[in-house]
Amino acid sequence: MGLSVHADGPVTRLVLDRPDRRNALSLELMRELLAALGKLGADCEAVVVEATGPVFSAGHDLSEMVDRDPDFYDELFDVCTELMLAVHEIPQPVIAKVQGAATAAGCQLVAACDLAVASADAWFATPGVKIGLFCSTPMVPLTRVIGRRRALKMLLTGESIDAATALAWGLVNEVVPPEQLDPAVDALVTQILQFSPRVIGLGKHVFYEQVDVDEGAAYALTRVTMAANAGDGDAQEGIRAFLDKRDPHWER
Repeated sequence: MGLSVHADGPVTRLVLDRPDRRNALSLELMRELLAALGKLGADCEAVVVEATGPVFSAGHDLSEMVDRDPDFYDELFDVCTELMLAVHEIPQPVIAKVQGAATAAGCQLVAACDLAVASADAWFATPGVKIGLFCSTPMVPLTRVIGRRRALKMLLTGESIDAATALAWGLVNEVVPPEQLDPAVDALVTQILQFSPRVIGLGKHVFYEQVDVDEGAAYALTRVTMAANAGDGDAQEGIRAFLDKRDPHWER
């Protein structure tokens, strides 16, 4: 087993727990992550992806990628793709809590998460080019998060970036001293939990629908969503609460 799952009220923590393998994303571990995301209950309102040990994740487990048949490689990257898409498809916000290295598919996982908080000692890289394995799948969320030029530099050179650069480039939302990583993530989760989980899920869904289409198509999607949202019970409650100068009571 390479994954520990901890449900704490409305928060589920998915902990990569292979510190002896630098939390490498083996096929088994990715299946476990995918299954855990698929089993989240309606009472879960936020997910934190974190890791034990000094490293967040060193990417795919290279030890299982030597002299395998083509079907294995197809399955490996099929499951990896399913995992990254699942992060976007679930309604709960997924927050990466990053310490140490996040490289290759580990960097991909950070980029795929909805939000990310990093320790000041964290660093990021897509170094596949150094071993003859271009980071093609990590390229997908990385490019969408940090942009073409920055992503291409990381991909073509294999160079790492530090936490401060990751923050400036938009790969992470916040960088804090190592001893403040836990409180910073908890504060972000607490901030999100004060809102309607149904509205958060609706907003996350339409965000990923509109983000990569042209402006007209984006408005077509968001107009319909916002009109439906406006008549929703939580929106009506929120508007009344604002007008009445009281705290709203969301449906949970």
